[in-house]
Amino acid sequence: MTLTGRRPLRVEHRLTQPNASLADLAAAVGLATEHELAGLTVSPWLVKAAKRTMGRSRVTLGTVVGFPHGGQLLSVKAFEASKALELGATQIDFVLNSGALVSGDDETVFNDMLAVVDMAHSALAAVGVIVGTDPLGEDLVRRACHLAERAGADYVVTGTGSASASATIARTRLLRDGVGPRIGVKASGRFRSIEQVTDAVAAGATRVSTHLTPTLARTVTAEPAAALAG
Repeated sequence: MTLTGRRPLRVEHRLTQPNASLADLAAAVGLATEHELAGLTVSPWLVKAAKRTMGRSRVTLGTVVGFPHGGQLLSVKAFEASKALELGATQIDFVLNSGALVSGDDETVFNDMLAVVDMAHSALAAVGVIVGTDPLGEDLVRRACHLAERAGADYVVTGTGSASASATIARTRLLRDGVGPRIGVKASGRFRSIEQVTDAVAAGATRVSTHLTPTLARTVTAEPAAALAG
């Protein structure tokens, strides 16, 4: 059952595990396209194969940059983003340099963000900054949100996707409070039920990213709460 004729879902499927294989990708593409999800985010090495497999699908193809720690040099992140866009990604989620943020080096953090944002926008792609919160305190998270908005990011992301649903929902509230209405918030975590997904949206998420099981994908599709429609 698909959402043909309905508003598209806010929910994305994520395949960024270190051991994700081509067989896993085939299953992920099938799940995302069958259920007309908002997007599919994959590891950089899978972008080319995902693009080829997805064909003309309207599902957004995303990938990650500076994953998972964000300590790479600006030039490395920019190059990684450029290659992902060249291979067909239309959405980039990149990890901020939290070490520079903690050090009070906002210039490095901002320039890091701006390089990837400009790279993505030049290719008409959307871009989000993975902020997370651990081990950052609320003040640092808010500062990161301000820098991301100033750099022109389209949204901020709660983390790399490893956090529990409850922690991700709490982070969503913090990020939503830290950015203005122009910028979106992606809740990226381990969601196991439609209730958790709708709670994330209620907390302020404009997108929800998780490694969906086929059962949860069917539930989200077959019984889409109004909040899940974009």
